[in-house]
Amino acid sequence: MSAHPVVAIGAGPIGLAAAAHLTDAGTSVLVLERGRSAGSAVAQWNHVRLFSPWSEIVDPAAARLLEPTGWSAPDGNGYPTGSEWVEKYLAPLAAALGDSVRFDSEVVGVARRGRDRVVDSGRDTEPLAVHVRRTDGTEERILARAVIDASGTWGSPNPLGSEGLPAIGEHAVGDRISYRVPDLSDESVRGRFAGTHVVIAGSGHSALTAIIAFADLAAANPGTTLTWAVRRAVTESVFGGGESDELAARGALGLRAKKAVDDGLLQVVSGFRTERILQGDGTLTLLGDNGRRIDGVDHVVALTGFRPDLSWLSEVRLDLDPTLQAPRSLAPLIDPNVHSCGTVYPHGVDELTQPEPGLYLVGMKSYGRAPTFLAMTGYEQVRSIAAELSGDPESARTVELRLPDTGVCGGAGLFDDPEADASVVAGCCGTPRPVSVGLGSGSGR
Repeated sequence: MSAHPVVAIGAGPIGLAAAAHLTDAGTSVLVLERGRSAGSAVAQWNHVRLFSPWSEIVDPAAARLLEPTGWSAPDGNGYPTGSEWVEKYLAPLAAALGDSVRFDSEVVGVARRGRDRVVDSGRDTEPLAVHVRRTDGTEERILARAVIDASGTWGSPNPLGSEGLPAIGEHAVGDRISYRVPDLSDESVRGRFAGTHVVIAGSGHSALTAIIAFADLAAANPGTTLTWAVRRAVTESVFGGGESDELAARGALGLRAKKAVDDGLLQVVSGFRTERILQGDGTLTLLGDNGRRIDGVDHVVALTGFRPDLSWLSEVRLDLDPTLQAPRSLAPLIDPNVHSCGTVYPHGVDELTQPEPGLYLVGMKSYGRAPTFLAMTGYEQVRSIAAELSGDPESARTVELRLPDTGVCGGAGLFDDPEADASVVAGCCGTPRPVSVGLGSGSGR
């Protein structure tokens, strides 16, 4: 077996779980995290409460690693906030892994030692070369027998523009656009939005979360005007499965958002695809591609999903679905144009293997632009890969995963314009305190 370690990129929930499984199997692993601490991406949405309970967001191998340290498992029925997930699980897990985790280490490229992507010779014998830049500007090159990319998608939000590109004028007004759910429990943030006209764009769980939080703000500040701009029609399915959702907190999120709409706390503009943003008289005007407009806008909260950053994988060979930018074998299982019930078939090392030997995309990044990733999915992915890398191919291919159903079923094409969160780890999340919110993570590379 190679003397080089397996390198996991990202010290978020999936990267750390990969390290736990590899450590459990006696395989050398090194986790590289660009942030200063474990779960640095999760920490950016620390006000959000997950709608998956503790029992579903603690990896079994990680729990085994933590138990000898005196760690106490949280109540499995509780729903943590992002900050609690970091404090009570991710930070202790990184500490238990010790020197196997390096912070302030950004991966800026992965290649095959001595070869660019064009060269065939040695691709199955030479180690992978991981290029790392530290926060002090120093660089190093780490050789790896395999690379597990668990860097997530949090750093790459989709733009407001409906074509996948920024709308004309979007860059110029970037200081008026938020691409994540604002923390309205922070008085300074709350004060910035109170008494203004806020447009919430998107129809995924983050958008529902924002609707709940901003409806609370509007109820307490009558001068606050809310508009919900949605690219597709607003039907019952937009609000999820309600009481039929097997994740109760996720179902409750949709019901609360629907009540805010039914109570008239915000105006709904459906079928609106932003093409251009104009400035004038201190406010913004959003122009749709069909000539419709939303005037007098002070702030936009654009929650139209996330996408993977593939730029630093340019020298390795990838086989990705042209639509989702997910591993080609995985894409048919998660394509929102086809699947509308939230069902994901069990998958592991076979679906995640790339043409570049020893390279795997896992976690939210493995979903590309598809929405509603759950931590349980990522934990099973890395368990399977770790078994393969540790010489247990039978266990690697014994993949069993049963995810909670959303309670929303329909024919193919229900998501013909998907804009749900491709950011959600641990189950598209739940509520800013004290309301129930949504949105999740990945981790910095």
